[in-house]
Order: sequence, then C-alpha cells, then structure tokens
Amino acid sequence: MVSQSTYLFDETIEDNLLIAKPDATKQEIEEACRKASVHDFILSLPEGYKTRVGQLGDSLSTGEKQRIGLARAFLKGSPLILLDEPTSNVDSINEGIILKALAGQKSDKCIILVSHRESTMAIADRVYKFENGSMKEVR
Repeated sequence: MVSQSTYLFDETIEDNLLIAKPDATKQEIEEACRKASVHDFILSLPEGYKTRVGQLGDSLSTGEKQRIGLARAFLKGSPLILLDEPTSNVDSINEGIILKALAGQKSDKCIILVSHRESTMAIADRVYKFENGSMKEVR
C-alpha cells in the first residue's frame, strides 16, 4: 500500500527501502527506484543510497518521500498494489515515468488506484466515481 504520506525512519534511504524486501539486491533496489523516478535524485545526494533521511524523512521533500514510498511498493513485488493519490506531490514529468511503470505491471498485478487527478487515472482499465453516496462506473 502506498498512501499520500510516506513515513520514513531516521535511517538511510537504502534502509528505508529494505523494509519492503530485506534481502533485496542493489540491482533490485535501483530498478524499483528507477520505476518510481527517484533513482537519479538519490544518486545526486552526497552519500547516494547511504544518505540519512532525518527524523520522519524531514530532509526530503514530500514528493521525494512519496517516490521512495512508491519504490518500496515496486521492490516488494506484491500481486496487489493499493495506491492512494500516489502522484499527488509529484510533477508531471515524474508522474509520467511512474504511471508508465505502473501500466507496465498491469498484466502481473491487481492495481487499485485512488486519485482525483484525471492524468493519474488515464492508465486505469476501469474507473469508478463516488457521487452522492453511491458508486458508478464511468469507464
């Protein structure tokens, strides 16, 4: 599950990712971060994946934390991913990269995506809308 708010521990970025899969290889971690469009940002940090994020990830922006949360989900490799506004704090370029990665996994996973953004919902096979206390399929 990936929520709007990603909680990080006062550890390194790598340690925060390994929560999803403790035995992950460096290659698996980097691949998950590329899908979440956060790998290049991490490499730009002085200590890369060994950079400490501070208490509750305070040294990172909300969007950077959100992309690390998405990387955790990609790294975990679960057959079901529940995403609550997964790109709400991400710019349109990073959103496109993330949505392309999610769309590429649709045949292998059940992805439930909750969003108000039409651009985010563009990858959905089915779209449901809640209105006046009821739900209806709109696509």
